[in-house]
Amino acid sequence: MEDYRDLLVWQKSMELVKQVYIVTRLLPQEEDFVLTSQLRRAVNSIPSNIAEGYGRHSRNDYLRFLNIARGSKNEFETQLQICLMLNYLKPEAIAVAQSVCTEVGKMLNALIASIDNA
Repeated sequence: MEDYRDLLVWQKSMELVKQVYIVTRLLPQEEDFVLTSQLRRAVNSIPSNIAEGYGRHSRNDYLRFLNIARGSKNEFETQLQICLMLNYLKPEAIAVAQSVCTEVGKMLNALIASIDNA
C-alpha cells in the first residue's frame, strides 16, 4: 500500500463523513453549535486520524492514531444516540450512517488487531 487513501477503512470512513453531513442538515438550527458541530468533529476525526497515523511511519504511532480513530467512532455513535433520544432524528434517517459506522468500526478493529499481532 503506497498511500493511506488506498486503505478501505479510510475510504469507508470518508463515506461516513459524507453521510453525517447529510444527516446533520436535518437537525434543528439551535443545535448547529452543539450536536451538529460535535457529530461533524467526531466523524471528521476518524479518517483524519487514520491518515495521520499512517503518515507517522511508526507502528506504535500508527496504532495510537488508529485507537484515537476508534474512540472518535464511539464518540460519534454516542452523539447519534443522543439525537435519537431527544427525537431530533428518526432511526430511518440515520440508518445508512449507522450501518457505515458499524462497518468502519469492524474494519478499524481488524486493522488494529493485524498491526498489533504483526
